[in-house]
Amino acid sequence: MNLADLVAIDMHVHIECDGHGHTDMPDEFREAAQQHFGAVHEPLDVAAVAEYYRARSMAAVVFTVDHETTTGHPPISNRLLAEQAAEHADVLIPFASLDPARGKDAVREARILVEDYGIKGFKLHPNLQSFFPNDPSAYPLYEQIQELRVPALFHTGQSGIGAGMPGSGGIRLKYSNPLALDDVAVDFPAMPIIMAHPSFPWQDEALAVAARHTHVYIDLSGWSPKYFPASLIQYANTMLRDKVLFGSDFPLLPPDRWISDFAGLEIKPEVRPKIMKNNAIRLLQLTDASATEPSGA
Repeated sequence: MNLADLVAIDMHVHIECDGHGHTDMPDEFREAAQQHFGAVHEPLDVAAVAEYYRARSMAAVVFTVDHETTTGHPPISNRLLAEQAAEHADVLIPFASLDPARGKDAVREARILVEDYGIKGFKLHPNLQSFFPNDPSAYPLYEQIQELRVPALFHTGQSGIGAGMPGSGGIRLKYSNPLALDDVAVDFPAMPIIMAHPSFPWQDEALAVAARHTHVYIDLSGWSPKYFPASLIQYANTMLRDKVLFGSDFPLLPPDRWISDFAGLEIKPEVRPKIMKNNAIRLLQLTDASATEPSGA
């Protein structure tokens, strides 16, 4: 990965199929999400995502979401995703997703994924996984992530998954209030925490948590920047200038649209490169030789 040649690092990109016919969520959930975002497309696999970002001289943090306990849909294999991402290490940075409900199995798998497969962080989705982030049942997994010294990326705020479905597909917003991450940040001070998305309707809570804790970050994915509240722009320019990260939510929100809308915001010139790339490089401890081949099978 040649960091100097990258124009941006997108911290929030979903892999929607494994290249062998298995997708990341049931068809009805995908169709509803695509309608909600106005982004109808065939599910994209690792190779397609790599080609997309390589053409734009960008890197992308890629992951799927393990929500089998809520939806009954088996997840895309984290191990397979890591192996496929390693084939495109010039542009892809693999994260994994483990449901805390998997208990000791998730804890064991986390170490294997980092040490043997080159996983660089973990994605958790409290809405889709139906848990409060500060539930003690999730703490054994956090303990392992903290020991492995990699970030945990938490969905926060409103979720487009389930939107427009009867009963929102059973997906409940209550789990994604970012204030619950204050407990997690206090209890796991060595685990970098990324709060995904502008956290509507709890934006002020997210800003307070990020401003309070040195190891808590915000990615700006899932919303066009033209809809960002003034408070988020103010904090991005000042107190959180080293802790705010570019993220799109591709394929549902294309980075081209996000970047175009971001250009219209009153972001200080010296802050823009931090948000677009430099903060991610520091957080993920990337170097030009940081691409990792998996050693597992």
